[in-house]
Amino acid sequence: MQPPATLMPVGPGPDARRVATLVRPGEGPPVVWLGGFRSDMRATKAEALDAWAAARGRAFVRLDYGGHGESDGDFAAFTISDWLADAQAVVARHAPQRPILVGSSMGGWIALLAARQVRPAGLVLIAPATDFTEALMWERFPEEIRRQVMEAGVWHRDSAYSPEPTPVTRALIEDGRRHLLLGGPIDPGCPVHILQGMADPDVPWSHAMRLVERLPARDVVVTLIKDGDHRLSDPASLARLIAAVEGIA
Repeated sequence: MQPPATLMPVGPGPDARRVATLVRPGEGPPVVWLGGFRSDMRATKAEALDAWAAARGRAFVRLDYGGHGESDGDFAAFTISDWLADAQAVVARHAPQRPILVGSSMGGWIALLAARQVRPAGLVLIAPATDFTEALMWERFPEEIRRQVMEAGVWHRDSAYSPEPTPVTRALIEDGRRHLLLGGPIDPGCPVHILQGMADPDVPWSHAMRLVERLPARDVVVTLIKDGDHRLSDPASLARLIAAVEGIA
């Protein structure tokens, strides 16, 4: 049976939204799962890490951002700033000891942004979609789609991972520009291990290399999986993920 989530208020007073969390008590630096765009905290990689944490007696924290999974809100109403605030609030409440942030896809960008406040013990980034609203969306959109986003406020993009299209809003694009990182050096102040599939159609491995170029010369490890897709949820990739966390922990 799946454990029930706890709904944690994030934000001021009556306007606070409720963010769903799952917290496994344990020892060592807490491991915090930060999922991807439209993903949720009960996905395969998060479940694999939870099983590892249970077997090792490790603290493990995961959340659904606003509009994701079991959390409150309409997905299209949220932006990167909201999801970053959710992550920071959950870490402050449930992982005050320097955590290990494990970020998948968009969660990799959220982890890098959160690191400026959280001061993590380490980062494990899976196909990190740093600056994706600009570099992997806006810059690749044809003029027709850009016009629709700006004039109508939203464009619905077909998804390979859901029967429902993904709303890409003007607010998401414009807010994302407040958080761009790839234009300068990025120093999270901790070891970083990146896992990246070279057959990833959503976050190309060349994009991960752009991030590597911005990171410090020391304490950065990159594992490229030549036939790896975006999910990296097969048994071999899950084993690599756990080994990367253990390598930092």
